[in-house]
Amino acid sequence: MNHIVTKAIVLRRVDFGEADRIITVLTPDQGKLGLMAKGVRRPKSKLAGGIELFSVSSITFMRGRSELGTLISARLDNHYGNIVRDIQRVQLGYDLIKLLDKITEEDAEADYFTLLHQLLGALDDTAVTSELIQIWFYAQLLRIGGMAPNLHTDKVGKELSPDQQYQFDFDSGTFTVLDGGPYGANHIKFLRLLFSDTQPLVLAKVADMPSLLNAVKQIVIYWQQSYSS
Repeated sequence: MNHIVTKAIVLRRVDFGEADRIITVLTPDQGKLGLMAKGVRRPKSKLAGGIELFSVSSITFMRGRSELGTLISARLDNHYGNIVRDIQRVQLGYDLIKLLDKITEEDAEADYFTLLHQLLGALDDTAVTSELIQIWFYAQLLRIGGMAPNLHTDKVGKELSPDQQYQFDFDSGTFTVLDGGPYGANHIKFLRLLFSDTQPLVLAKVADMPSLLNAVKQIVIYWQQSYSS
């Protein structure tokens, strides 16, 4: 049978038998895979160092007759070691990877792998706060899934104006004009950045970022929870 070579990020690992482990990985070109890593828990296993959590690896695998393939080889390309030095970032990483695993199918598109790779880089960078990473990640899941809220026109179809104040209608996912409303031009600009392909480190440098994030995060959280439920 043909051996397939690709990049992979581990989503989860489950011990199996005395020395094996079943791993679920996300790849850029083979979707989401379940693989048997035989003998990986033995002290001298050549596979063990290549399938670490919070890492990007080059793997070779062979498809099986069932849904489970076999891991042939694994080489660590990049391990994001700063993550494990902060328990809060470790837990956030676990939670966000678990969420991505939950909402992706076996034929997950390459954008999800790219997002996961970006997530590891953001978690590894202490210049980016955990809260910003979380909200950014939620927004990206919505964007990739085609479920981003309408950030261009209001509930009646009028283009959003920098001179108006708005409230957000959670049922329709749109803004409605409200004198003295909590959202203005800067909030909408920041939301547009969150739902674009802008990287977290760039978002962290936006003027008044903490205040803007605090104001808009409930929109993103609510919309993401509605999408993933």
